[in-house]
Amino acid sequence: MTYRFGVFAFDDRAATLTRSDRPVAIEPQPARALALLLSRAGDVVSRDELRAHLWGDDTHVDFDRGLAYCIGQLRAALGDSADNPRFVQTLPRRGFCFIAPVEHGVGRSANATDDRSASLSGERKPVRSAESLALRRSGLGALALATAAALILVGAGWWTVLRTRAPDRPIVAVAVFDNETGDASRERAVAGISDAIVERLTALGPSRIGVNGNASVLRRPRADRDSRGVARDTRASFLVSGSLISKDGHLSLLVQLIRLDDGTHVWVQRLSRPKDDALETLEEDVAAQVEKAVRRIVLKDGAQSS
Repeated sequence: MTYRFGVFAFDDRAATLTRSDRPVAIEPQPARALALLLSRAGDVVSRDELRAHLWGDDTHVDFDRGLAYCIGQLRAALGDSADNPRFVQTLPRRGFCFIAPVEHGVGRSANATDDRSASLSGERKPVRSAESLALRRSGLGALALATAAALILVGAGWWTVLRTRAPDRPIVAVAVFDNETGDASRERAVAGISDAIVERLTALGPSRIGVNGNASVLRRPRADRDSRGVARDTRASFLVSGSLISKDGHLSLLVQLIRLDDGTHVWVQRLSRPKDDALETLEEDVAAQVEKAVRRIVLKDGAQSS
């Protein structure tokens, strides 16, 4: 099935996305997420449905963080924004919805159209001999094998180059925030804050910034992490981390941006909420403030310096 929306077209069988008939790079999981959202355009797709569609029941991963990264990559491919979405809208604690008008269509080959026209007009096409057809097919098969082999070699070469060369864009690592309140029921909500940050930063675009929120070192408690280990395992130059504490009847969330080459804290923000407040209300506020700091300090975006 081919879906068309705006200047984009998506073929769910080949998992290919185009913009104005030009290919758009999209990773396999964001492509699968897009296929599900397009098939149910206008309806809310729950987070649990997306998790099951992307990973299944037998895969054990950090679903919330992986889903945040996946949706962020999808928005980046579409040039979409979480703040002002044109395609993928986030519905807090409910899921996601594809909100743009979508057209459905199944492409047909030119040969099929010609055959149908010929049958309607009563014309009959000349039949090729079995020998000529066999020769043509064998030639096409050999050409296809040679082309595939060349593409594999070229792809392997590029993959080696990409893995060994230094990143040409800044990479920001986002650690799972630490819950230091002693209340285990807040673990999921605290992790949700860092997931919101991953999604927000990823939406800035993969050509501008890399976001790493899945490395195992980022799931360790703050006391077990060190700047050199984070930089080595994630290739990041900055780290976003945070911790939640309970003090004097209030919740205090400390968020910091750390430059990894020397461990310098280049930005720190503390937010307080009543102890009985729902942490979900902090997600968008914290993510927006971190994005502003990353734009100003990491990306040197003068438009966001105020």
